[in-house]
Amino acid sequence: MNNEVFDAAGASPKKPGRRPGRPSGGQGAEARAHLLDVALALFARQGIGETTLGAIAREAGVTPAMVHYYFKTREQLLDMLIDERFVPLRTELASVFQHADAEPVATLRAFVEKLAATVERHPWFASLWIREVISEDGLLRRGMAERFGDERKDHALKRIQAWQRDGKLNPELGPSLVFMSLFGLTVLPLATARWRDERERSVTTEQIAKHAVALLMHGIRPFQ
Repeated sequence: MNNEVFDAAGASPKKPGRRPGRPSGGQGAEARAHLLDVALALFARQGIGETTLGAIAREAGVTPAMVHYYFKTREQLLDMLIDERFVPLRTELASVFQHADAEPVATLRAFVEKLAATVERHPWFASLWIREVISEDGLLRRGMAERFGDERKDHALKRIQAWQRDGKLNPELGPSLVFMSLFGLTVLPLATARWRDERERSVTTEQIAKHAVALLMHGIRPFQ
C-alpha cells in the first residue's frame, strides 16, 4: 500500500505535506532570510516602532504563523537583524582603523568609500540609519548599544586621538564628531537621492566619498 493520503470521500489522492509555515532545509533558510530582508525594507520605510510582525507577514506574502515560527517577537527579530546584518557591516567599516601604521587621510578615505559602498549594496541602510540610529530614541541605536557597546568605535576614536597627538590630524577636530561628519556627508546625500532633481541624482557614490574627505581634510579654504 502506498503512502498517498485520500480525502474524506476516498476519491482523489493527496500527497502528505508539512505543517504550514514550517519550511525545512534550504527552503527554511531562504524563507527566513527573505523575512529579514522584508523587515529591513519596512523598518527603513516606516520605522521599527510602526512595523508589526503582522505587517511583515503581509508584505512578504506569508501567514503570520510563519513569521512567528522564526521570530517570536519584534524585539527578537531586531536582535537577529543586529547580529546577522548590522554587526558584519559595522565590523567591515571598523576594519580600516585596525592598521597601526595607517595614515589618517588614506584611512578616512577608505572609511568613506566603504560607507558609500555599503549604502549602494544595501538600499535600506541610509534610510534606516537616519530613522533609527541618529534619532535620539531610535530602537536600532538602542539595541546596538545594549548588545555590543562601543568597543570598535572606541578603538577608532583612540586612533584619531593618536593622529592628533602625532601632529598628523588637526587637534581642533572632535574625534567623535569626525564620525558624525563623515556619516552625515556620505549617508545623508545618498538617503535623499530620490528627493533631489535630476542633476543632483547623477552624482555618484564615488564623487560623494571624494567630496566628504576633501571637505573634512581641507575645509572650504582654497589651496594656497
